[in-house]
Amino acid sequence: MIVYGRRSSINVQKVLWVLGELGIEFRRESIGGGFGGNDTPAFRAMNPNGLIPVLRDGDIIMFESNAIVRYLAARYGAGSLLPTEPHALAAAEQWMEWSQTTLAPPASALFMNQVRIPADRADRKAMADAEARLQTVLPIADKALAGKAFFAGDDLTIGDIVFGCLRWRLDKLDWKQPPMPNIDRWFAALKERPAYKQWVMVPVGRSPEEWAANEKLLG
Repeated sequence: MIVYGRRSSINVQKVLWVLGELGIEFRRESIGGGFGGNDTPAFRAMNPNGLIPVLRDGDIIMFESNAIVRYLAARYGAGSLLPTEPHALAAAEQWMEWSQTTLAPPASALFMNQVRIPADRADRKAMADAEARLQTVLPIADKALAGKAFFAGDDLTIGDIVFGCLRWRLDKLDWKQPPMPNIDRWFAALKERPAYKQWVMVPVGRSPEEWAANEKLLG
């Protein structure tokens, strides 16, 4: 098992966290960002988009982080990360999609303008719009977690993975977070999980310079 991608990438973190939860041994190669290597013919043969992560599992080669997460959960975590009970499966799939389509866009806009773009070029309106959107959508997820340990019930599933990676990043940014006691409880539980600690709870930085330094540090 080989994962191609740098540890600082949130999409790579999804895959690494899942592998850690499943106890699967793997090797990782630092590709993309400051490491480069994602525009070589060899890499493009695996992913013609030139993006990370890429997973090689024997003779199976995959790109697209959410698809990789689903594949790993189906092949190695059926009944756990990928529920077999219909109601839990439906919830896991739903919240994975919600996290990607509803939460990720404003979270990414806030992150890019606070961390990846120099402060003098940051889009203040985009940040304000992203913050307003987050304050609207996060209470939806908070309500869904009422009375539940995780989004699909008592156990961690693919429904928590995308949101869990975004939540760590959002926690390191400068914005006014709405009251979300259920998300806070869920987040506290994630931070106790060894695989989450190892692969997701990494330095984020507050500037392009800090981000680049952390990226090199993480490898």
